[in-house]
Amino acid sequence: MRALRVGDGTTSLVEIMAPEPRGEAVVRVVLSGICNTDLEIARGYAGFRGTIGHEFVGVVEEPGGGAIGRGQRVVGEINAGCGACARCQAGDPRHCATRTVLGIVDRDGAHADLLRLPARNLIAIPDGVPDEHAVFVEPLAAACGVLERCPIEPGTSVAIIGDGKLGLLCAMALARFAPLLVGKHPEKLALARGLETATVADARRRGHAFDVVIEASGDVSGFELALDLLRPQGALVLKSTFHGATPIDAARIVVDEIRVIGSRCGRFAPALDLLARGAVDVGPLISEVVSLDHAEAAMRRAAAPGVPKVLLSR
Repeated sequence: MRALRVGDGTTSLVEIMAPEPRGEAVVRVVLSGICNTDLEIARGYAGFRGTIGHEFVGVVEEPGGGAIGRGQRVVGEINAGCGACARCQAGDPRHCATRTVLGIVDRDGAHADLLRLPARNLIAIPDGVPDEHAVFVEPLAAACGVLERCPIEPGTSVAIIGDGKLGLLCAMALARFAPLLVGKHPEKLALARGLETATVADARRRGHAFDVVIEASGDVSGFELALDLLRPQGALVLKSTFHGATPIDAARIVVDEIRVIGSRCGRFAPALDLLARGAVDVGPLISEVVSLDHAEAAMRRAAAPGVPKVLLSR
């Protein structure tokens, strides 16, 4: 089968052996999405070697003993736990000490014709959700995960920093709280239809006006801006994985008693519910759909400024 693999400083589409079930489910991938994590891994982040990609829609080829039968459309939770530890037994392998992560940690990923995951990780896609929208379930789940780590009550003032894909999805997922989306690119801010947006300069002029600020830019300047926008005893939610060392003004955090909260992966069910109800429209985020045969060029395209989401079709 075809697979987009990283290793030895290269990212190449190659032919490899198809995965054998080995007690897990095998899924034929229909669509996969290129995300910033893929781009960072291709540059050497996390030291991963193998097939990249973790956003996908597919069709079950081998159920692997699970309840979802052959031929059903699925998405899949990307964290595969040991199945035996307390976290896995509680149904949440996201922090299993020996977990593998699809296309990120010790498990070949989704930019391929086939992938393998534990059957318990697969979730059926509601009939009304098209493939092009379902492929966003993983990053949309990450956006919904903010509420797991930082519950937000009605009337809470919320700002989101970053007008990239993650920031836009956070704004869509939290639309009922009327967040302010802050960014540097008018063309990206325009994708946040029906939501209030502001440039960095305009947001800073509001002063310490927000109870919760979600940092989704992945830039040190975003962290600094968040502290400028937060009220004393506010909450700063970090959604981006910062690459390398990040200088932090710890004194401001202590003096203003700011809560700093990390938020990584979210559960898929809330994201699928938003898509099934039509509560979010991810369509405007799709810039183009490219055949897996042209995956190397698609990666270069996805890394270009101003490109929201590139999808790989089969």
